[in-house]
Amino acid sequence: MQALELDESYRYCEKTTKERAKNFYYGIRLLPTEQRRSMCAMYAFFRYCDDVSDGDIQGSKADLLKQWRQSIDSGEVASSKILPAFYDAKRKHAIPSEYFHAMIDGVEADLSKSRYATFGELYRYCYCVASTVGLVCVHVYGFDHSKESLQMAEWRGIAFQLTNILRDVAEDLSLGRVYLPADELSQAGLTEEDLLSGRDTPQMREFLKQQVARAQDYYDRAAGLDERVNAECRSSLGAMTSIYQALLNKVASMGCTVLKKRAKLSTVEKLRLAGKTLLGKS
Repeated sequence: MQALELDESYRYCEKTTKERAKNFYYGIRLLPTEQRRSMCAMYAFFRYCDDVSDGDIQGSKADLLKQWRQSIDSGEVASSKILPAFYDAKRKHAIPSEYFHAMIDGVEADLSKSRYATFGELYRYCYCVASTVGLVCVHVYGFDHSKESLQMAEWRGIAFQLTNILRDVAEDLSLGRVYLPADELSQAGLTEEDLLSGRDTPQMREFLKQQVARAQDYYDRAAGLDERVNAECRSSLGAMTSIYQALLNKVASMGCTVLKKRAKLSTVEKLRLAGKTLLGKS
């Protein structure tokens, strides 16, 4: 692979990340140059998978994901602007292929599955689409390679994805998708029609409160992860986590309104959170 081709690939991945990573970029930009370039390559790989599943990319989604899965270990770049940087970063940080295969398992699920009967089912989905990202991140950052750190990275990913699900619940409902466990909805005396109506009722408030509490529990379980990654990368992980924690807090404050309106943070809020992390402030 020519150096120019590799540099062009990294530049493309960095451009993609800057344009598309609305929350993660605030943390990625705090990384040292080598880790930042590698994280952009990883993000671009994941972004392409997600775009195939949910975007307007032309062609059979299943076939495209199958081709992308085959590329994980093949080393063939074909005409891809992403793969040269992806292969380089994957090799450089010794990132296991299993994470990328699991991630594609998750986005493939979105092609055919729009309901989750239990939290156990939902956990596996969250692992595939988000914990894999956390596991890739710690390999890029550098960490102690302990089982405990890997478990915390998995839990941090679960926390992030549960936050995403609650943030995006209104949009997902409009697309015919429900990522909230069906058995828990039923146990609360609620139906999908209740979600769609967005009515503010005591049952719905309590149900959403429990979903927020579960997400918070996974943040708490993973609280020790930041100190287990290399020091120069801790502000990046901290910034990403602070932003997602703030999103969860926003969801909690919105109550049933989140069923009608997407929870979000302003650019100023994200910059403030990233800045506080960089300065080591709480």
